[in-house]
Amino acid sequence: MKLRTVATSVTLLGQVFISGCAMQPKTLYYWGEYQNQVHEYLQSADGGDIQKQVSTLEAGIEKARSGGQSLPPGYHAQLGMLYYAQGKPDQAVEQLQLEKSTYPESAIYMDRLLARFKKS
Repeated sequence: MKLRTVATSVTLLGQVFISGCAMQPKTLYYWGEYQNQVHEYLQSADGGDIQKQVSTLEAGIEKARSGGQSLPPGYHAQLGMLYYAQGKPDQAVEQLQLEKSTYPESAIYMDRLLARFKKS
């Protein structure tokens, strides 16, 4: 009888351990393909396929919204830079201002980028 109790306890303990390992922790931000897109942009001499990167980041925004998650710092700034590269300055400014309001610590850098956009 005691052997059965010990075996049951070990089995239950093992199941708890395995189920605990299988669970993914919820991250603070929805990263999606953001890091891969930044890497692609920086590694390519011409920035890579800008339209593909824009589409991927826009899709990431929708996924984050539908999942109730926040986007990481830099996400909107990167999308703004891509819009600017596409010749869409209004959308670029909108994204940079969104980055600035979401992450106030980026205000100085965003203000510099916005000033450059206004000059050109």
